Amino acid sequence: MASDPKMIPQSGLLSAEANQAAALAAYGGVLTVDLDAIIANWRKLEKTAVPAECSAVIKADAYGCGAAQVSRALSKAGCKTFFVATIEEARTVREAVPEAAIYVLGGYFQNTGEHYARINCRPVIGDLNELAEWDVFCRRTGWTGGAAVHIDTGMNRLGLTLADAQAIIPRINAGDHGITLVMSHLVSAEQLNSPVNAKQLATFRSIASEFSGVPAALANSSGIFLGAPFQFDLVRPGAALYGVNPTPEADNPMQPVVDLKARIVQTRNVERGESVGYGGTWTARRPTKLAIIAVGYADGYFRAASSNDGTRGAEVVVAGKRCPVAGRVSMDLIAIDITDLAPNAARRGHMVTLLGEGITVDEIAHHFGTIGYEVLTSLGHRYARVYKGGNEVEPLVKPEPALVQAAEQPPSPPPIEQPASPPPLPS
Repeated sequence: MASDPKMIPQSGLLSAEANQAAALAAYGGVLTVDLDAIIANWRKLEKTAVPAECSAVIKADAYGCGAAQVSRALSKAGCKTFFVATIEEARTVREAVPEAAIYVLGGYFQNTGEHYARINCRPVIGDLNELAEWDVFCRRTGWTGGAAVHIDTGMNRLGLTLADAQAIIPRINAGDHGITLVMSHLVSAEQLNSPVNAKQLATFRSIASEFSGVPAALANSSGIFLGAPFQFDLVRPGAALYGVNPTPEADNPMQPVVDLKARIVQTRNVERGESVGYGGTWTARRPTKLAIIAVGYADGYFRAASSNDGTRGAEVVVAGKRCPVAGRVSMDLIAIDITDLAPNAARRGHMVTLLGEGITVDEIAHHFGTIGYEVLTSLGHRYARVYKGGNEVEPLVKPEPALVQAAEQPPSPPPIEQPASPPPLPS
């Protein structure tokens, strides 16, 4: 388990484990990210895609798992290329992995060139206006950091049209074009027999072959499992790295990554016929014992996981056994039916498992009425975050003021940050 004396208050009277437990006690929930599992998932995907390079998509704070921690761990494992959504995300990753290639999927906007150059990252260009603006910036500054070209082969979301892509082929063939990757995105990769996959593959293979000498990328997480024809020179897994099943028509080949636990704040008994929660939608059919846990939809545990008198909701693991949600999930609290547990198996202060111990992110997504991507990216910031594996030493568990010894002098207020002048661009 990660440990950092700067983040967790220390005491000469307590062990490191006791100090961490004291820090975690200030939180209603603990989100643990297994970096070794992320590395294992990346290596499995890399092996599946050989000889293509396996990159990593770490947008949205690495799908909620922590972009700095994940990119650093994957870089140590051998990953050399990362994809993010915004320049701000790229800045975080660049600080963590100074030597990696970083592509920004959100594209290029006029007057953002200096931001790309300052942190040496590459825009993914999706229309001719972006390409023209990028060209102007590169000619004006001499910047040669490279860019990707995204071609739309059926998603109808981002990317050059096929006609626009054909129009820039002479530029590619002329050399010195600065394009380091040509890519597209699959519409239905998780559906093995979708005819759209074959159509997109044929379209992309045809146009990518005209980008002479430029590496090509088509496959996302699910696309990797469509086979070698879809893998080209580079694959771009995202959700599969974090344990989401990339092959929903078969068993999940990925290891689980996230473990989410929440604290019991109270246990209580209700009589048969009494209702529980907002709206009184769930009624006890027997004398019932409840555990109230300190997580709700403000923490990313969706209200859709609620139960009522006609519908069973999600389950959590309490003392090693699955127990159902009782009533509506509220903003900060969930009621759990623990009647079938042994006496004293669950008490105030105990932790229960919302993700982990057999409850997968895909199972939770089913109860939430969504997909695993949204589950992971919705997990809130009120949890203590703990990282294990990956040679990490920086848990995001900040000490509570009451747990830290008072300093002899009050701390000085932080200096007001002045906007930094951009460094000169390379000439």
